[in-house]
Amino acid sequence: MSDEIEKHTPAEPGPLSQYMGDIPPSPEWFTRAIATGYDTRFVRVNGARIHYQSWSSPKKPGLLLVHGNGAHAHWYDFIAPYFAQHYNVVAMTFSGMGESDWRDTYDMETFAEEQIAVCEATGMFDHEIKPTIVAHSFGGFVTILTGAKYGDRLTGTVIVDSPVNPPERDISTRPRQARGNRVYPDLNTALGRFRLAPVQPCDNHYIMDYIARWSLKQVDNERGKGWAWRFDPDIWQRFEFGKPASTLLKETACRIALFRGEESELMPDEVKDYMEQILDRKVPFVSIPHARHHVLLDQPLAFIAALRALLADWDHSEPNRTIGI
Repeated sequence: MSDEIEKHTPAEPGPLSQYMGDIPPSPEWFTRAIATGYDTRFVRVNGARIHYQSWSSPKKPGLLLVHGNGAHAHWYDFIAPYFAQHYNVVAMTFSGMGESDWRDTYDMETFAEEQIAVCEATGMFDHEIKPTIVAHSFGGFVTILTGAKYGDRLTGTVIVDSPVNPPERDISTRPRQARGNRVYPDLNTALGRFRLAPVQPCDNHYIMDYIARWSLKQVDNERGKGWAWRFDPDIWQRFEFGKPASTLLKETACRIALFRGEESELMPDEVKDYMEQILDRKVPFVSIPHARHHVLLDQPLAFIAALRALLADWDHSEPNRTIGI
């Protein structure tokens, strides 16, 4: 599990600082994608309002898109439109992050309940075809639990660069405490402090800028007046992880596919082999070329193409259905 958003100290400006608050140039495909309309709604789960965005209709099979730690539904604003023609595509935001409410305490079971609640609220369980969940990084760990506990209600899960490490790979996979208490005096300063974690280069600054702007909010409180990150900075101090991911992976009760960035330091071959061994079956394992951990940001079009191909294969029972890639 890895922090998706972490602030810089003034001595370590982020890659967006060079733009001085201006929006980096972006390709036409990205501009068209983020201009695609969607509905924004909330569903209440255990007292907290959970934010989600919908691009399509409940008349189509459900496709739930799930973000990583400290991130939000807008990480899929440039991904979701490519699936809206064929799917009831929805992106959600976990509590304590983005536009969803914060909680006094957090746990994996509640995050899984939030996924199921969004599926219910968007009519995914009313369709004859069960929904599929696609989840990145920390969201993938939640989805491993969801696939174990609620797999009979799902077509399958796609776990994107969420490493379940073998015992001999002695590295911490728990999220680090997010340093999100600081209030920045203006938007430009805040954008200049945005970076990805684990630290990695990302050439697509236009995507980083887009998600960074959605990661911030204006505040005027006891901490000051200006701009602050939307996520709860104390979430991992008040969190219960529950069963180990290795145990839950064995209990997966639906189809499962594993994606990784081919250059991801979190998902080397030894992790791939271990996860396949745990599952004790052949599963699709897709490596996205020239992508690191943040696959959606590094190679968004390659990710879209690979996911379309996988879903088309899983939809093989519908012979008249075609999905362009």
